[in-house]
Amino acid sequence: MAPARVGIIGGGIAGPVVAALLKLKGYEPAIFERLDTISEGGIGIGVQRNGLAVLHRIPGLAESLGGKALDYFHFYSVLPEDKGVLAELDSPKRSREAAGYGTIGLRRSELQRGLVRGAESTGVEIKWNHHLDSLEQTEDGVLLKFTNGAEETVSFVVGCDGLHSDTRRSLFGEQPADFTGLSQTGGYAPMPESFRGKSMAINVYGDGAHLIAIPIDDESMGWAITEREPEAKETWRAMDAAAAEEFKKNSPVAQWDYGAGEIVRNATTVTKYGLYDRPELQTWHQGRVVLIGDAAHPTSPHLGQGANQSMEDAGMLVDLLEKHSPGGEPPLTSVLDTVFTELEAARIPRTSQLVKRAREQGETRVVHGVQACIDRNNWYRKLLSDETLLRQRFGA
Repeated sequence: MAPARVGIIGGGIAGPVVAALLKLKGYEPAIFERLDTISEGGIGIGVQRNGLAVLHRIPGLAESLGGKALDYFHFYSVLPEDKGVLAELDSPKRSREAAGYGTIGLRRSELQRGLVRGAESTGVEIKWNHHLDSLEQTEDGVLLKFTNGAEETVSFVVGCDGLHSDTRRSLFGEQPADFTGLSQTGGYAPMPESFRGKSMAINVYGDGAHLIAIPIDDESMGWAITEREPEAKETWRAMDAAAAEEFKKNSPVAQWDYGAGEIVRNATTVTKYGLYDRPELQTWHQGRVVLIGDAAHPTSPHLGQGANQSMEDAGMLVDLLEKHSPGGEPPLTSVLDTVFTELEAARIPRTSQLVKRAREQGETRVVHGVQACIDRNNWYRKLLSDETLLRQRFGA
């Protein structure tokens, strides 16, 4: 029997990963991506140990990504009344030494480019400029209709199309995203000279703002400032040159110590976007269609787990398909229901907790007033000094 043709909606992060894993297990996946090429949007991203564990299942992929391995996380306060080092952690270095990989920083566009290249190397077909319009399920397949007029019939569908998922809309109707009350301004910048050779990411806390910056190669860093502001749409478009220069000149963060101000003042790109998540879904599937990644559980970025959780989803989905439908043959709807239900039972509690914790982290990081900032700093001092508590709170 011919292998099952699987429709993967979305070619961002989760899509290429699940497609490559499916191809290696004998399925015939095809990725349908709404854009006509790889997006250059987004900022720096950290692929953590749990995400890398999945990528290492695709021969040669993790090793080909490039980026910069992290050794240290440093945490600082610039509050004049409580200024100084909150913590200096070497957990990424120890993780890499223990497991063979820890955390790497790289541009989001380079991550997507590497994942697409990895999927193509396994033989996955990618169809660009295919924006899902609707889907129609039958007893043994799904008819996909795209806004460009194309139609495709597949055995089953994995929706990986992000926060504004058309697959999710097709299954469950329109569900507006929830603005978290926070926005980010971020981009890329040359690495400060004092950081070179240290493989160090920084978190810097001030009154009403927080900055994170991670190395993405030997000479550059990705950075993001979180602030509490009116809603800003998630467009991921870079500011024009005049607006970027205005921001770099007038942002209070541009005067911060510990390298934060230097990063902002020397930024080469500046992008502003609102931070959103969505209410928890009780189920991620309907019939022969399942959601994973941000289509199922979009999150704010404060734990750095959005992309990594989508990779975990992909790995478990393929494991369950191999368990219940080995060989890549077209599965019965009842088999898919078993697979998808088991996926949800394992993944919904984990991802829901991480979405909640990510939102809590945003609230904790961005506070106003001297006493509130001192209380926040003391909370971080306690948390970051207790490795057991740290793993419980943030562990991947």
